[in-house]
Amino acid sequence: MCEMAGNGDIQWCFSQVKGTLEDDVTEADIISCVEFNHDGDLLATGDKGGRVVIFQRDPISKNSIPRRGEYNVYSTFQSHEPEFDYLKSLEIEEKINKIRWLKRKNPAHFLLSTNDKTIKLWKVSERDKRVEGYNTKEENGSIRDPACITSLRVPSIKPMELMVEASPRRIFANAHTYHINSISVNSDQETYLSADDLRINLWHLEITDQSFNIVDIKPTNMEELTEVITAAEFHPAECNVLVYSSSKGTIRLCDMRSAALCDQHSKLFEEQEDPTNRSFFSEIISSISDVKLSHSGRYMISRDYLSVKVWDLQMETKPIECYPVHEYLRSKLCSLYENDCIFDKFECCWSGNDSAIMTGSYNNFFRVFDRTTKRDLTLEAARDIAKPKTLLKPRKVSTGGKRKKDEISVDCLDFNKKILHTAWHPSENVVAVAATNNLFLFQDKL
Repeated sequence: MCEMAGNGDIQWCFSQVKGTLEDDVTEADIISCVEFNHDGDLLATGDKGGRVVIFQRDPISKNSIPRRGEYNVYSTFQSHEPEFDYLKSLEIEEKINKIRWLKRKNPAHFLLSTNDKTIKLWKVSERDKRVEGYNTKEENGSIRDPACITSLRVPSIKPMELMVEASPRRIFANAHTYHINSISVNSDQETYLSADDLRINLWHLEITDQSFNIVDIKPTNMEELTEVITAAEFHPAECNVLVYSSSKGTIRLCDMRSAALCDQHSKLFEEQEDPTNRSFFSEIISSISDVKLSHSGRYMISRDYLSVKVWDLQMETKPIECYPVHEYLRSKLCSLYENDCIFDKFECCWSGNDSAIMTGSYNNFFRVFDRTTKRDLTLEAARDIAKPKTLLKPRKVSTGGKRKKDEISVDCLDFNKKILHTAWHPSENVVAVAATNNLFLFQDKL
């Protein structure tokens, strides 16, 4: 892995933007997840229309000095279609909730994608050769009359224009009553988990017709339901360990070696709320929308509505670091509740060497926190910077009183422009930020 600078000292610059920059955006084009593969050469996005678009790192940009983080469209395919559950009279959206890459074992790439109910394993492979000179069929594919075959030919392999094919290899369905919010591939690369509001299932990648229920928090009487599962993830190195977060602001760590059903957690990470800060919104804003384990496996980050917290897996009582994302919204919780923004689920991600964290906010702002220097940056994914190598100016939000020239008032923030999905290249300072239907790529200014 290449060395990354202290991210607080990084100057970020614009690299690329994907998608049309027009104002009228169809619902289907809104990006719903972003994911780099393990070496960062491919970047996948899923959208509300059920499509997966894979971008490939431009080889010239990768090898140029200084390196550039430029990606081109590699493959686009329809992963999910809208369905209808006749038993429950429910429409099942085609929206892609999550994409997870498998580690590469051969020239093909494999990824898992899921909507609310069905998980699919896709194989993405290249073809640049074709076979010519069949004995039993013509070049156009029609079958030859055996009576006309008088001599045998040796088929030959000819080069052809590169084709990238995506084919569904497995479909994992009918295992979730509630909406799937997470999938996570195990470090053994043979199993993966899928989580919905009340249950976590364990699958084998080769077996589609059965899964093991490893966590079940459904009460016998649904009226006693007090919390739901919001996110789940496997440990990056220990195949028996997983964590899941809840709407009550807790994270549970489970060890699959201790029991087949992990209802009894091994560790519970929870920060007790200061009673003086308690309000009507306390429970809503303490709900954890995302949890991510660090690449080293020592730490994890959790994102709630107003902050990102860093936890040490050896210490359950409180987080070791807490970064406010948009504290200036605390006074606006009432109006955010009325327009439903308070239920937005922001994701968070680690930099490749775990020294920095990124997460999104409103007004197309996203935040980068440097754990070493404790500096933080507010940056904007804006169309007017869409020129390569344009430096991103740090943005500031004023909360009243006199507003400085380069500040934006908290009352002028656009809550329809929200950055919920972000991804950080596994070994370089290249980040991908989904802003409605656009995918922005930024990199450090070397």
